[in-house]
Amino acid sequence: MLEILSCNWRFHFQHSRRSVLAVVSAHKALFTLLWIVGFSSLFLWQRSAVEGIQIFLWAAWRPPGTALPMLRPVVFNLTDFGGVGDGITMNTEAFKRAVAAISKFEKRGGAQLNVQPGRWLTAPFNLTSHLTLFLAEGAVILGVEDENLWPLMSPLPSYGYGREHKGPRYGSLIHGQKIVDVVITGHNGTIDGQGKSWWTKFRRRSLNYTRGPLIQFMWSKHIKISNVTLMNSPFWTLHPYDCKNITISNVTILAPISEAPNTDGIDPDSCENVVIEDCYISVGDDGIAIKSGWDQYGIKYGQSSTNIVVRNVIIRSLVSAGVSIGSEMSGGISNVTVENTHIWGSRRGVRIKTAPGRGGYVKNISYHNITFDNVRVGIVIKTDYNEHPDDDFDPNALPVLSNITYDGIHGQSVRVPVRIQGSEKIPVQNVTFHDISIGLTYKKKHIFQCSFVDGRVIGSIFPVPCENLDRYDENGRLVMRSSSQNVSDIDYDI
Repeated sequence: MLEILSCNWRFHFQHSRRSVLAVVSAHKALFTLLWIVGFSSLFLWQRSAVEGIQIFLWAAWRPPGTALPMLRPVVFNLTDFGGVGDGITMNTEAFKRAVAAISKFEKRGGAQLNVQPGRWLTAPFNLTSHLTLFLAEGAVILGVEDENLWPLMSPLPSYGYGREHKGPRYGSLIHGQKIVDVVITGHNGTIDGQGKSWWTKFRRRSLNYTRGPLIQFMWSKHIKISNVTLMNSPFWTLHPYDCKNITISNVTILAPISEAPNTDGIDPDSCENVVIEDCYISVGDDGIAIKSGWDQYGIKYGQSSTNIVVRNVIIRSLVSAGVSIGSEMSGGISNVTVENTHIWGSRRGVRIKTAPGRGGYVKNISYHNITFDNVRVGIVIKTDYNEHPDDDFDPNALPVLSNITYDGIHGQSVRVPVRIQGSEKIPVQNVTFHDISIGLTYKKKHIFQCSFVDGRVIGSIFPVPCENLDRYDENGRLVMRSSSQNVSDIDYDI
């Protein structure tokens, strides 16, 4: 592969190194002529003769070892734009110059920005369409700790105001808005938000605005994130907001499992067509939390989260849940499948949470082949998660919970396998349990807890289910009809 590189442009022509050397040795005149023709074409195409000369000199004298895998027709290195990976020099302007250069390649399939090994300190910066951000092995993008260098943004329209404070919110370290065809990938390079200072200031209540995520995409589509490590986010780690066609695979997400407040791993929010697969997540809040807006603001915004698949993931969440739906779900959440998931060392396993005032719905949710290991409460549905943006919510805006399936749920060292807390106003409807076998650490009663729930148990499950559920055999024949769907057997003391 022959590369032509400059501070502004770099082109790649596919030729065998061996073939080029043969041509040089046997046909020097022809080789020289081809170079002249190529240089002339580039010279005319560039905006200035100076840039054309830079390209020619870079191609002739490029340093060895500068190439990384090429995933776009044009590739840049961050160092081409003045980047310095010493962990001290600010690289914000280098990232901005690189993104501006890549934005000019939209009609040619975009361009790739290589972040080479090193520690690249930066304030937040925006991405552009048709961009691949490639982090080499040993590359670390570091978020600057000074919050004064993080820009302020308008509140999310479906939340009413910043999640923690009224008014503006901090933007994300890496941000994309109304863009398409963006890839963040690499050889397991790292994006580190250096969140410890943010967590400390949050606990001291010294921040004036809601903390920003590590990575956030808004109103965007065709986003792929893979083969990178995301760690120490100030707030939620990866937050796609009102986006379509998102794939997140082979991503490691890390934060301290305690004293790192609200460091959710992945939060698809009012998103459509999302795949999360083959990831490892160990964080200080929910591993994955599917959302769609908060109370009256989410109802007004009216954008649901739908068609979401979570599979082949391992999650640890000491203070919260492995996979949550809600509690911000006012735009509705539907058609979610969580499968082949291992949740360990967590307070909750899989959880759905909502409250009066949310409105919206949670429906057509399927959990398949889920394993719990040392989890306090395995399956949770909670309908009184009473946290609201302000006092203007409508208490009569009641969410609908229906068509929820748990199939192939196994585990060990679980204190309470099931706690489904419906209410008279928000009953849980049409729940199915099949192939459930969960080893217990607490052998007393009240370990399969239900309240205002109707549904069915298919076949034999362990532990013994609550009385609220109909019983069917493995062939789908009714064995016993429940007459007590409204019985409440919730015990928060265990």
